[in-house]
Amino acid sequence: MFIGRKKELQSLNELYSHHRFTMSVIYGRRRIGKSTLINEFLKDKPNVFYTATRVGSERNQEFFGMQVIESLSPELSGMSFDSFEATLDFVTKSLGERKLVLVIDELPYWAEKDAALLSVLQKYIDTKWLDKELMLILCGSSLSFMENKVLSEKSPVFGRRNSQIKLEAFDYREAALFVPDYSPEEAAVCYGVTGGVAKYLSLINPDISIDENIKKLFFHTDGYLYDETRNLLTQEFSDITVVNNVIEQIANGSNTVTLIASKIHEKEPTVLYSLEKLISAGLIEKKKCITEEKNKKKTQYVLKDHMFQFWYAFIPKAHSVIEIGGGDLYYEKAVKPNLHGFMGGIFEEMCRYYTLEQGIQNRFGIFVTRVGTWWGVERICDDHGNYQNQATDIDVVAISDIEKTAVVGECKFKNEKIDKGIYETLLRRESLISGKYAIVKRVLFSLNGFTDWFNTADCEDTLLITLEDMYHNS
Repeated sequence: MFIGRKKELQSLNELYSHHRFTMSVIYGRRRIGKSTLINEFLKDKPNVFYTATRVGSERNQEFFGMQVIESLSPELSGMSFDSFEATLDFVTKSLGERKLVLVIDELPYWAEKDAALLSVLQKYIDTKWLDKELMLILCGSSLSFMENKVLSEKSPVFGRRNSQIKLEAFDYREAALFVPDYSPEEAAVCYGVTGGVAKYLSLINPDISIDENIKKLFFHTDGYLYDETRNLLTQEFSDITVVNNVIEQIANGSNTVTLIASKIHEKEPTVLYSLEKLISAGLIEKKKCITEEKNKKKTQYVLKDHMFQFWYAFIPKAHSVIEIGGGDLYYEKAVKPNLHGFMGGIFEEMCRYYTLEQGIQNRFGIFVTRVGTWWGVERICDDHGNYQNQATDIDVVAISDIEKTAVVGECKFKNEKIDKGIYETLLRRESLISGKYAIVKRVLFSLNGFTDWFNTADCEDTLLITLEDMYHNS
């Protein structure tokens, strides 16, 4: 069953409806669902769908020609073409009154070994296809290649595309569509361990509990996600040792280049190079303090992929136990009791998404333009009247740059209800940014609700949001 991607399908179908040449570029990290989206779009449409592989230019040309024959003229099976241009000539002659969709998936595997490939496509677009019923889709998993070689001004096909789709992971609410009978907490954990990645979500069996799914996928030696991080890194990087060490440090809370370099005993330029490649692969992102985005000192590197977060948090220390068949027991004893702790940061990200979504609809009385996190130093007075500085943060800061106003929020994915202490802490911390933005609303997000104190407290400008609210208020 195909789930989600309505906006992307609509975009592709609109392009298909045009009676002329159209071109779309689709890209996104591995496992995100690009090929699945294209296959859904192609249903009942004449098409040539070729997936390039790492076999070199000549073999890709040969396999592409075979796919063209199989799709357009299977009665000519065995026929071959002596060049890429000859194959495209055959495609051009085969075009009829009904639009044909020509897809080259995993384009970087081919184009990296064939510098002329994109130039040849440009020539055919400009000289032979503009008035033809042809839709060209170029697709790839290498974000850096697709952005720098296909979409940039230096690309031979620059200016020829009608649309581009950067496919992202499903948000937490879309991910819940894969497990419609799960409770909000189970659905949130499902989102947390899969990161909303389409392939991983498709592996979740909605007929068994989230605990059983996690055990089967991560904590059995034949589980798909048991060795997934190494498989992905091996596909993306020639030497995964430094990359693996960098990810491990970030997963353990080392978020700056200097700190990572000192922990793994590598030079900072080496670490920075690995970080840039990990960002290009969609696995790491650079996080900035929302009110000081130009302050380079307030930059952190964090894992963008939640599945990687989960894997590095629990799997490395459990390899031996899993290998001898004790994965289920390990999960019950060492992982499940710590799931709420793991989900803390992911819940914050969910809350920021919810806040942006609601803020765009003016649900807070301001038009929110961006949402992020604030961190810095807070001056605290202890019981003896002594002041000291301590590191602090605000989980959710939603800003209206138009009105110079903000909404602040605190998030707790815990069994305990949120009490007045959390509210008072947020009230105190908001003063750290109120000099730049007027605070108009406070939002408290809770897994398990709120104490009775809030029933009588004067919290006029504070919204109380439960996890259930986040799934049902859209």
